[in-house]
Amino acid sequence: MMRLRVLGAAGEVTGSNYLIETGETRVLIDCGLHQGKKEEERNREPFPFAPGSVTAVVLTHAHLDHTGRVPQLVKQGFAGRVWGTSPTVELSEVLWEDAAHLMKEEAQWRSRKNRRKGLPPVEPLYDAEDARQALEYMQPVSYDDVIEVAPGVRVRFRDAGHILGSANLEVWVADGGEEVKVVFSGDLGPRKTVMEREPSMIEDADYVVIESTYGDREHKTNEESREEFREVMREALRSQSKVLIPTFVVDRAQRVLYEIMLLQREGILRDNVPIYFDSPMGVKATEIYRKYQNLLSREIQGQIREGHDPFEPRQLHFVSGADESRAINQVDHAIVLAGSGMCNGGRIIHHLKHNLWDPNTHVVFVGYQARGTLGRRLVGGEQEVRVAGEEISVRATLHTINGFSAHADRRDLLAWARNFRSGPQFLVTHGEPASSRAFAEALQEAGFRAAIPEPGQEFQLTREPARQPAAVVPAGLERSRAERNAEELVADIADLATLLKGREGHIPEEMLPLLESSRTLLSLARERCGCEERGGGAAESGR
Repeated sequence: MMRLRVLGAAGEVTGSNYLIETGETRVLIDCGLHQGKKEEERNREPFPFAPGSVTAVVLTHAHLDHTGRVPQLVKQGFAGRVWGTSPTVELSEVLWEDAAHLMKEEAQWRSRKNRRKGLPPVEPLYDAEDARQALEYMQPVSYDDVIEVAPGVRVRFRDAGHILGSANLEVWVADGGEEVKVVFSGDLGPRKTVMEREPSMIEDADYVVIESTYGDREHKTNEESREEFREVMREALRSQSKVLIPTFVVDRAQRVLYEIMLLQREGILRDNVPIYFDSPMGVKATEIYRKYQNLLSREIQGQIREGHDPFEPRQLHFVSGADESRAINQVDHAIVLAGSGMCNGGRIIHHLKHNLWDPNTHVVFVGYQARGTLGRRLVGGEQEVRVAGEEISVRATLHTINGFSAHADRRDLLAWARNFRSGPQFLVTHGEPASSRAFAEALQEAGFRAAIPEPGQEFQLTREPARQPAAVVPAGLERSRAERNAEELVADIADLATLLKGREGHIPEEMLPLLESSRTLLSLARERCGCEERGGGAAESGR
């Protein structure tokens, strides 16, 4: 019997994890971290399988929401091969090292808090040594080769155009004389790419597990996004400001360096403006991009042929030590790229602490800001935020550039899906509920069969998926749409309340009856849920 279990990225964007089982083997497709408000407790939950029973792991790409639990898997007994493209193997080393460092810092901070309360210390999910040990199990592969990763399971990696080394996976699963083909989209890049090559086309499959991160929206064009970035930079440079750009280590940092190089060539950015790349991990990732430049887009290849380094604009300074990083605070006019991209850690924190209060600072967000992060609170309009233990007034000018995404939008996803000629069953994952629903409906309108798996849902793999009964959801793993919708609503209410709290003293008097009504409704909802108020009473709940 052949089965597919959806163990992550169902009803959410993170935690990608799928298990393929036959009578004699178990293969994981991705093993990613859950990222968000509850990431810590969810990542510490036991795997819903014995790690030692898994034969192999196959990775679509290096991002932590697809690879970040592999060191934990190895720590708990996995001893098979971890397959990925060569860039994925090398980028994973960079990202796991960074993740282990941040986990250590977080565990130390929480342990100090626990000590004051008489509670036990907190151990990180894994440490740098665990990450290094996991790298020993990595097996690099090339695009387009068919490889047997386990008995009865063959895989071909195809370029997904998302980040360097990203892959769609063609997976052939055989058992008892029958063979079924399952395609995993991984994270898909847009059709009109800037950094990577265009996604590969695949035409046949029995099942297609497809992402839906932006399944309900369409991005601006590259031209529109570039003009938006130009205008932001012109505004900042006219006033001789300091420009802070929170950047993700992989892909987004390299994209921003490239766009800055183009601004210099166009004469918008003069050579007297220093550019600081304050991210040791980002520098390592950029070297990997240079190493595999043959896998990058035609646009990037053209710049290289003309003798331009796409990732090293003039006046670029690579910052390594902490003292060098702190010295940037004494510079009034500069462009600073620093991680992390959502401002939930890394060196961008001290740059924000020393500059958010200054009206002559511009902060440019070039990526998605997840709920609960400092970046999300800033783009949401909070007037005062807590940064590194200090309350900081937000007087800087904030900008958001959404068009630099490395993800396909709704149009791109549909275009990729239309390549399939075999009438497969689409399983829509890796998206928030509203996005997945919108994209599943779009697939159905286009004439495809589409379903949205629940967390833990199991599918019997057969050559005739249309004839099989509704998939079984193992007892104890089902999580209803109503529960997920309730979580979203509560989180949205919390975000709105936080924004209003930041406006204390500036809320018009005529709005008070509306706020009183909201409090009454929330109190009623709390009573009906049987929620007990915590010991601090009303003051505690408003923290």
